[in-house]
Amino acid sequence: MATILVASTAFAAAQEKKPAPPSASADLKIGSPEDLGEHLQATSVTIRAGFTEGSSTVCRVVDGRTYLITAGHVVAGLRSTREIIDSKTGTRRMVVEFDDASVILQYRDDEGRTVGDVRWFARIVKYSDAENCEDLALIELRRKGAFDKSASFYLDKKLPPVGTTLYHMGSLLGQFGSNSMTRGIMSQHGRVYMGKVYDQTTVAAFPGSSGGGVYDGKGKYVGMVVRGAGETFNLIVPVRRLKAWTERNGIQWALDHSLPVPSEEELKKLHADDSGYSFSSGERAKENGKDAKDFRFLIRPIGTNGTGLMEGTITPQDPLILRVIREFRK
Repeated sequence: MATILVASTAFAAAQEKKPAPPSASADLKIGSPEDLGEHLQATSVTIRAGFTEGSSTVCRVVDGRTYLITAGHVVAGLRSTREIIDSKTGTRRMVVEFDDASVILQYRDDEGRTVGDVRWFARIVKYSDAENCEDLALIELRRKGAFDKSASFYLDKKLPPVGTTLYHMGSLLGQFGSNSMTRGIMSQHGRVYMGKVYDQTTVAAFPGSSGGGVYDGKGKYVGMVVRGAGETFNLIVPVRRLKAWTERNGIQWALDHSLPVPSEEELKKLHADDSGYSFSSGERAKENGKDAKDFRFLIRPIGTNGTGLMEGTITPQDPLILRVIREFRK
């Protein structure tokens, strides 16, 4: 599929300010919050999946191939199934398929103004459903050479202590708030909800934050924002749970940069779906779980038209914010 270039306004190459990606796996030299912000912006992007937008982080780059992690419910609307029949045996089976997601990266000039953006397609490598599984997804950018560095992960066995200052980088309210940085603390470990373990933080997060990373002051990725009940009460998939998921699915190289990455041919043999269920023939996955009551605490991706803001969370929709977003999108 051809790469699409979308520019919000014309700009010269000389004016283009592309973030300088940080070190991939070594200890990062973060000396200030400003250094941290520059580091996190370099690998944070917006994911557009159908009519919704969420956040994602570049997790691994090798030989020009770029891999990113996001929340499963961010890309859930791309999942569909169809029934096929073996012509020889008559056996019926379901085939799970995914449309491509779009990865959006903004460009700013020296004055900080947004001067344009690029949009690339990305295929789903591994998907885990939010309702029954881990609510995670690994995707591969179809554009080669788009990034040359990636995030660094907190893989220590010792948990970040309660009270540790944390930072979130994500697309708050979707592309409108892309590469927004917020700060909070680690509130508590081991919150169990629907049989899954989360850590609790106070980093400010909004619809669109889902799939975005949460980091310590050294720039180490400690978890992914997926659920919340108000902008400073949110639950993250801790990196230890993310690590366990990658190990179960043979994709631990996505986090551990010391491990080799399989060839593209080998990865294409990997079954993308890790949901544990399927739908009837031709039925599209329920978009973002809108029909599932258990999703009421999900920090949902925001609709590209500004709809869905805080939908399904305890905090009600704010008509003023909705109106502001829609005015800016005109």
